[in-house]
Amino acid sequence: MDDFLTFGHDDGGGHNVDDLFGVNSTRDKTLQLIISVTLGTSAFLTFCVLRPRWIGLYAARKKHKNEAAHLPELPESLFGWIMPLWRIGDQQILASAGLDAYAFLTFFKMAIKFLVVTLFFSLIVIKPVHDANPDDDKPKNGTHHHKHKHDKHGDLLGTWETGTPYNGTFPWQDFERDYLWMYVVFAYLFSAIAIYLVVTETRKVIEVRQEYLGTQTSVTDRTIRLSGIPADLRDEERLKEFIESLDIGKVESVTVCRNWRELDDAVVARTNALRKLEEAYTINLGQRRVERNLESLPISQPTPPSPQGRDLLSDDDAAESTGVMDTIAPTYAAPYERQRPKTNVRYGFMKLRSRQVDAIDYFEERFRQADELVKKLRQKTFEPVPLAFVTMDSVAACQMAIQAVLDPSPLQLIVSQSPAPADVIWRNTYLPRRSRMLRSWSISFLIVLLTVLFIFLLVPIAGLLNTKTIGKIFPQLAKVLEEHDNIRSLVNTQLPTLMATLLMVLVPYLYYYLSWFQGMTAQGDVELSAISKNFFFTFFNFFIIFTLLGTASQFYLFFKQFGDALKSFNSIANGLAYSLQKLLNFYVNFIILQGLGLFPVRLLEAGSVSLYPIFRIGAKTPRDYAELVQPPVFSYGFYLPTALLIFIICMVYSVLRSSWQVLLAGLIYFAFGHFVYKYQLLYAMDHQQQATGRAWVMICDRVFVGLVFFQLTTAGQLLLKQAPTRSLLIVPLIVATIWLSIIFGRTYKPLMKFIALRSVQRGQQYTDRVSPPPEEQSRSNSTDLAPERDAWAETASGSNLRYFRETRVGVAKPAVDESDETGLRFMNPSLVAPLDGLWIADKNFQREGSDDMLNGDVSGEETV
Repeated sequence: MDDFLTFGHDDGGGHNVDDLFGVNSTRDKTLQLIISVTLGTSAFLTFCVLRPRWIGLYAARKKHKNEAAHLPELPESLFGWIMPLWRIGDQQILASAGLDAYAFLTFFKMAIKFLVVTLFFSLIVIKPVHDANPDDDKPKNGTHHHKHKHDKHGDLLGTWETGTPYNGTFPWQDFERDYLWMYVVFAYLFSAIAIYLVVTETRKVIEVRQEYLGTQTSVTDRTIRLSGIPADLRDEERLKEFIESLDIGKVESVTVCRNWRELDDAVVARTNALRKLEEAYTINLGQRRVERNLESLPISQPTPPSPQGRDLLSDDDAAESTGVMDTIAPTYAAPYERQRPKTNVRYGFMKLRSRQVDAIDYFEERFRQADELVKKLRQKTFEPVPLAFVTMDSVAACQMAIQAVLDPSPLQLIVSQSPAPADVIWRNTYLPRRSRMLRSWSISFLIVLLTVLFIFLLVPIAGLLNTKTIGKIFPQLAKVLEEHDNIRSLVNTQLPTLMATLLMVLVPYLYYYLSWFQGMTAQGDVELSAISKNFFFTFFNFFIIFTLLGTASQFYLFFKQFGDALKSFNSIANGLAYSLQKLLNFYVNFIILQGLGLFPVRLLEAGSVSLYPIFRIGAKTPRDYAELVQPPVFSYGFYLPTALLIFIICMVYSVLRSSWQVLLAGLIYFAFGHFVYKYQLLYAMDHQQQATGRAWVMICDRVFVGLVFFQLTTAGQLLLKQAPTRSLLIVPLIVATIWLSIIFGRTYKPLMKFIALRSVQRGQQYTDRVSPPPEEQSRSNSTDLAPERDAWAETASGSNLRYFRETRVGVAKPAVDESDETGLRFMNPSLVAPLDGLWIADKNFQREGSDDMLNGDVSGEETV
């Protein structure tokens, strides 16, 4: 038992394991700062130099997206773009990037406000108090030797531990003042500040969301997703009559989903054959060059004919090549040899036999057959499924349908808000409910298995980075580490930080991939699911497990003596308290690396830049080159969970010793993060999923989880410092926080899910007031209506509609959620999308076109 209680202090082998996270933390933090600042500064300067040169990458959204066209042009100077970007306000963010980006950046601003206040109190009060009351949290010889000088009678926990006779005084009768009351006061204060900010920012987001969506009349805002349709209503006309019979409103159009699997598979097969045919043609064009024939003179090479029956040389070049070349060319000059590409075709039993055939002829025939099959299947009537998209004539009718219960039978005629047409995953619309539920439960079970797997992989691997563990495997290397403090600091502190960072970068890709297999019908739902899964990994596997198991290097020792530790609750508490305190330096290093080191790398888009040469080498056809110039996609599921985790870490450590270090690192992280993500969301990266700000609800729920965890750890710290009286005072705070989270969910979540009918009415009144009749559309953007719009917006039923002028079509410009769906309707693209023809290139494309994604344009294409 004594060995277990000293696991955080000495490992019994002469190695002080405090070195892992820090007795000598100054060297560790200095080294981390040097590495992070060097990495971040070099990446930032590289970005500043490349930004005006590689506009196809770093201004891709501004260049290719209409909703970003109204953003201000950033100067091309080295640092001149920073202030114009900084001055872009919430209205422009909302108008250009939409509600999801607005909610995402609002969380960063809320975190900055919280950390500024907590850092102020940490520097002014918490740090001086801790400096004036130094204590030693290391348990020694099986007992916690720390004893407060004011505790005359001893606390209950100390009585249990030391066996001191009961002297007739209960612990709750000891209210003498000492510095531990600071934990209680600031636990209440910081919790109140966090809850106030959550409620205040939520009210602001709700106001913006209601005004933003209440003024839109797009197809998406007027469409409901109806699931669980009985068999007798799976027809467009009958379903339309049923909806209108409910007196909700008029139905504009109905799309009953059908089992289009055969058609979708045929379209995929056609696309594959088309790309293969394009690749074969491209290879053939690349081979048809003027090559030296060893049987003739170099200057007398014949000109190869083009695929269209004309020379690849221009008329001027052809004129210049005639005369002398032709006259001196020998009559025995060999003709240009053209070798058409070949492909292997497997056939016979189990495809064991193969033969080579002409690739162009083979893929032309495959493409012809696939094209005919698609055209034939488009005329076929498919079996309907219990899912439909119903477009109402007004947003108010749509919202009434969404907020109503249409059928008394369970799981029948369930109404929800529809995603945008481009956001629908049509392959999942015809999945049976049983299949969708099976997928969902299977993925959830797999997530549980992965969670257990990461527990047994994460901590032992980190344990190998301890000097003692390395010494058992590589004794000579351990001696080198013992002799060089800086190298040992790199191994014991920087490598765990780097490994944790790599895991938090790679694992989200796995969870995002799994989210696509759950059968969700909207890409926005997939994005929200990825946020939930990745936060679970970062919070549970990365934070909870590391905290519970203490320093990762003691994983083996922890389980070796775990049975003895269970015999004493106080022993476990001592170990956990020591672990939490010693992990402070690790988390500081982690946040510093994320904020100062990796954010500039993220701004540089190092992943896209590093992968581009690989994709560039693999690109062969004009279609491949055109795909290279598309903007990278911004996924909230990759970035939001890490930000939430860091915010929770800052809350947990806000009242502990040296808390100012975590809070300062967190403040730098969120300040840099807000700036970097603001640039990427507005100028660089595409984000097509329209979740209409629903991620804000997930953010608030996880902030409440972090608050409860912060309060529990604060109470645990007081218990471990033998102050159960003060610890018990945290219990009402925990109960109040849980109760407030429930009230918050009942009060604010419906407004984040639905659009209030009053907001729809206000938006309609505002539209009717400021929108001119059709014959006056030419002057609708003039300044004549500006005073009227502003005056009405100031007084309209108590709502200022301050974001309306930036987002409403017909007044300023189309809203971002509307502009993407112009001309779209709820229809499977396999039924109505134009069938692409062959896309090949002429000589200009082969020689010059799409030379670099980073410069933007694709030229010289021909579509056949």
